[in-house]
Amino acid sequence: IRKTSRVEFYSVMLFVFVLFSFLSLSTGFYLPGMAPVSYCSPKDSKADPKTCPSDIKVFVNALDSDESILPYEYTRFAFCQVDSTKKKSGPVENLGQVVFGERIRQSPYNFTFGLNSSCQMPCMQQFKKEDSSKKRLEELQKLVILNYQQHWIVDNMPVTWCYDVEGEQKPYCSTGFPVGCYVDQNGIQQGACVAFTKMKVKNTYYIFNHVNLVVTYHSGDGNWNGNRLLSIKVYPQSIRQSQDKSKPVCIHPNMLGKEPEDPAPQELQFDGNNPLYIKFTYSVFFIQNNSHTWASRWDYILDSMPHTSIQWFSIINSVVIVLFLSGMLAMILMRTLHKDLARYNQESSEDVQEEFGWKLVHGDVFRPPSQGMLLSVFVGSGVQIGMIGLVVIVFACLGFLSPANRGALMTASLVLFIVLGAPAGYISARVYKLFAGERWKTNMMLSAFLVPGFIFAIFFLLNLVLWGEGSSAAVPFTTLLALLFLWFGISVPLTFIGSYIGFKKKPVEVPVRTNQIPRQIPDQPVYTRPIPGVIMGGVLPFGCIFIQCYFIFNSIWSHQIYYMFGFFSSSYSSCSSPAPKRPFSSATSISAPKTITGGGDPSSRREARPSISPSMPSTTCTTSSTWKAKQVTFSTSATSPS
Repeated sequence: IRKTSRVEFYSVMLFVFVLFSFLSLSTGFYLPGMAPVSYCSPKDSKADPKTCPSDIKVFVNALDSDESILPYEYTRFAFCQVDSTKKKSGPVENLGQVVFGERIRQSPYNFTFGLNSSCQMPCMQQFKKEDSSKKRLEELQKLVILNYQQHWIVDNMPVTWCYDVEGEQKPYCSTGFPVGCYVDQNGIQQGACVAFTKMKVKNTYYIFNHVNLVVTYHSGDGNWNGNRLLSIKVYPQSIRQSQDKSKPVCIHPNMLGKEPEDPAPQELQFDGNNPLYIKFTYSVFFIQNNSHTWASRWDYILDSMPHTSIQWFSIINSVVIVLFLSGMLAMILMRTLHKDLARYNQESSEDVQEEFGWKLVHGDVFRPPSQGMLLSVFVGSGVQIGMIGLVVIVFACLGFLSPANRGALMTASLVLFIVLGAPAGYISARVYKLFAGERWKTNMMLSAFLVPGFIFAIFFLLNLVLWGEGSSAAVPFTTLLALLFLWFGISVPLTFIGSYIGFKKKPVEVPVRTNQIPRQIPDQPVYTRPIPGVIMGGVLPFGCIFIQCYFIFNSIWSHQIYYMFGFFSSSYSSCSSPAPKRPFSSATSISAPKTITGGGDPSSRREARPSISPSMPSTTCTTSSTWKAKQVTFSTSATSPS
């Protein structure tokens, strides 16, 4: 034994030595989307263009709106496009970005670090009533009236539009800015038109054809080579330009975004039969700010989110509900079960006592349900989804799924759903075998195809609708093939392996035997029936988590950033905390039937029953050989021998 332990000890020490040897040879790494990029001025002759570039590229993402669920690709509309003769380069989109409908493309709005530029015109769009450009103008008007937002990206940071919100102390910084605004037939300004005094013409569309970009950067103070961008804020403007091909003229706001002069706005509609010229322009200003670090450059966006203080109410709400549930369950257990146990433990030589309380159903607790196949499949799929949520929350709290790493949350969820097919099959097989099921092949097939197939069918039908609408949220056909390959090539085999291992295991031994004849259930009141029970049983857990659901749904459909995974994990753990344990073992109280022994005289009859105490973990009921010869077993409803 000593020899074996020494060998194991030296093996472990050798493994630790090899592990640390490899770690000492490894180099540091950055989390995806978290690596800083330094920019240098073109006037800096010592700067290396490969490690410290001077050109700053602007990328555009899909357009979306709070008033419509359909996002559209930027290149579909009459905005400035990259020249088709030039090579289009952009960041590679991962699986999560494609499924979520993100389409990041290069834009012509590029500038050089450190060089302020004024009134640059990347393109001019011309519309006429006689040709097909009229339809393109109507598409822009549709974007304006539905308040669609443009989303630009610079240095993996969203270009933000900051404005004051009523009731909030800090300005709200949105990750998108509007295409334009609209004044209805009653002269009521819609959307961003309320911020401009000259946008008052009834039934008129206006377009923001000029943007002022204010770039804030950190010079490094000698800690690193080059400069790092901290924020890029945009101040959109609508400036009417001359209806010809002459050079545009811009009126700029100051650095704080306040307009010293309100220019005449650019209308997005024809003036008679004359063609419409829209000149898109932009200006760039650089501001140095060394008081903020690059690592905290996302803070100004996250701190500006409205209603974030309600998160503390969410935690308090969850704790109060959990305490209420725990106290209520404890009272029920103490008042009902304690009385039953005390009554059952009373020694009496009277007639046979009637079964009462929780002992009435002890022989039906582990009876296989009528739909055991579906229940086992749903339990396995539920374990799979629950494990996905748990792993995703843990990695999000560790910072691996930050907003800078776009699409990582959806990608991680899809990969985990594929990999966790094995636990789903295993749990489903174990539960089905507990129910004494014999159709193990059917259970294996349903575990692999029922829930994933239902999800994929809904996803495919919705994708057909998005294809028909021409939305950028429509998943390409090649991506669908990739998802099908992941499902059939990886998830299904893993589910089969998990089911095979589960069926090879011995069935779970239940602590209580099941009666051969099911006990008849009397008519129940309305509030104990399935539908009211589901509603009442789900209200309190939903009360724990509904505030977090509000923020999550806002991040999906209202295009806000969800980053408070710590609050979510706290609420989730509070709502899923286990109920108080019973003060006795279920095997103790329901394993021994009542037996009556003795002669014909009722006074000589004795009842053989276990003595049950809340402090006893288990009890085994035994009888002597002389008793066994005259045992008479009665049903639970018997009150006296006959």
